Amino acid sequence: MPEAPLPEILDGLRWQAVLDRQANPACGGFLYAVTTQGVFCRPGCPARPPLRRNTRFFPDAPAAEAAGFRACKRCDPRGDRARLHAEAVAAACAMIEAAETIPSLEALAARAGYARHHFLRLFRDITGVTPRSYAEGVRARRLHAALAAGDRVAEAVAGAGFGSESRVYESPGRHLGMTPGAARRGGAGEVIHIAHADSAMGPLLVGATGAGICYIGFAEPPESLEGDLRARFPRARIAPAPDHLAASVQAIASFLAEPSAALALPLDLRGTAFQRRVWEALTRIPLGETRSYSGLAAELGQPAATRAVARACAQNPVALAVPCHRVVGASGDLTGYRWGVPRKAALLAGERRARGR
Repeated sequence: MPEAPLPEILDGLRWQAVLDRQANPACGGFLYAVTTQGVFCRPGCPARPPLRRNTRFFPDAPAAEAAGFRACKRCDPRGDRARLHAEAVAAACAMIEAAETIPSLEALAARAGYARHHFLRLFRDITGVTPRSYAEGVRARRLHAALAAGDRVAEAVAGAGFGSESRVYESPGRHLGMTPGAARRGGAGEVIHIAHADSAMGPLLVGATGAGICYIGFAEPPESLEGDLRARFPRARIAPAPDHLAASVQAIASFLAEPSAALALPLDLRGTAFQRRVWEALTRIPLGETRSYSGLAAELGQPAATRAVARACAQNPVALAVPCHRVVGASGDLTGYRWGVPRKAALLAGERRARGR
């Protein structure tokens, strides 16, 4: 375990973080107080940095308050305002979940007690999507559940809150990733061709529809990988097709052994609009480079959607082809990975070697 920096070095790092308006993992958590103003702030406070001689550092809000300082109203170092915002958005989500039809933005904002434009910004910053997109996701989830339970399409569409079947059939991929009939059948009528293989990182399974690769899994027992695929398409016909998928399997196995070039495979990706935006952004990360979850959220124009981005990465069905292993924590830590952090480290190391050649 690395030794803690000396106090004078630590204070220097903290002061630089204040000037940079960005937390530095080497500093640990801290707040700074301004003696001439009597307030304490987060390192990222948008206020003008104080003079060094007027600055004191504290490990947390109680320590700063015990020294007689009050919380800054701009950066909310106690998190009181953030908690109120989160509670308001959670209540709005509950209202959407309980409603039979999509509530209007005006109704949601009035319920939360905010102006319409302010509430819209809060909701988008916290959830990563607009209230409308969130509500459409709720409708799609209801529709998918009803169809999977065997309800007739017309009944499922009406029960999910859609005005008519035509709205669903106009853009089925937007709501389900497939037509309502296919969703009702749980993939019945679809054929998922699969191929098992050995790889440098253990068992490999590739699944493909007629549109492209829909599943890539590795490093788990073959039966577990196939069970994961079947859970996604519970009523589809699973057909072994090693010859049909031979080229794709070889490309993926080669990437696992030595990732020297980005995988270019035809894909059949099924997810929400937000998930697909994240997955598309992942494919634009160059080989051997990484992005943080927060950085990726910022690239999407939704800097507060870090958790939503992380969830979308975790739900990626085609590992390697959509390279979620290139996303790391803000501190550079590898954090979690569906197929194991050691494998994530090995993939990134292999990609860096390839870039260095």
